[in-house]
Amino acid sequence: MLAKTARLTESGDFARATKSGIRYTSPNFVGYLYITNDTSQPARAGLIISKAVGGSVARHRLARKIRHCLRDCYTQLPNGGLLVVRGLNNAVGADCASEIKDIVVNVVKKANERAIKK
Repeated sequence: MLAKTARLTESGDFARATKSGIRYTSPNFVGYLYITNDTSQPARAGLIISKAVGGSVARHRLARKIRHCLRDCYTQLPNGGLLVVRGLNNAVGADCASEIKDIVVNVVKKANERAIKK
């Protein structure tokens, strides 16, 4: 479980990350990372899981798996970063750990590449 300070809770933060953030897509998930200018704040992460994934039990089971995987790779996120992971329709039976780790690594790598270009 992520600490309370590490969770995205406001809809504006979700919108900022999904609309303006760096995106990386895997077969079962989409990851978005938006880096704010405020590096004094810790990174925060949130989940979006639509009803197309399945019923309530399936969605919550997937959310628990994703949160568990995020806890392990949360330290790789830059300070002030907003990470959103969207579970796609076929994500219920997926191996979350490796895909979530790939998403975090790739969006951080893309963010670093963009920072170097600027």
